[in-house]
Amino acid sequence: MLVSVVEGREIAEVRRRHLAALAGELQARGLSCRFAGPGESVLSVHGAGADRQVMVVATPVGAGWSYLWPGGGMADVATAPDVADQIFSLLR
Repeated sequence: MLVSVVEGREIAEVRRRHLAALAGELQARGLSCRFAGPGESVLSVHGAGADRQVMVVATPVGAGWSYLWPGGGMADVATAPDVADQIFSLLR
């Protein structure tokens, strides 16, 4: 199934909004974040003073959106504070 250009832009905007919300939660915990990938579709998260990094994506799942991160991490975007806590623990 092909996605129209307009739908593709809308998906990219929603994805960026969800990643920005998570970035705010992560930065509040002292982690460094930057957008990466085509269309800033991935959030790169770095631990303070550490060389560890986690890449997070936001993707449509069913009727909603979820965050995905390494190690089998998956959670609804509505739980961004909990996701930030989990990622913070991974990068300690």
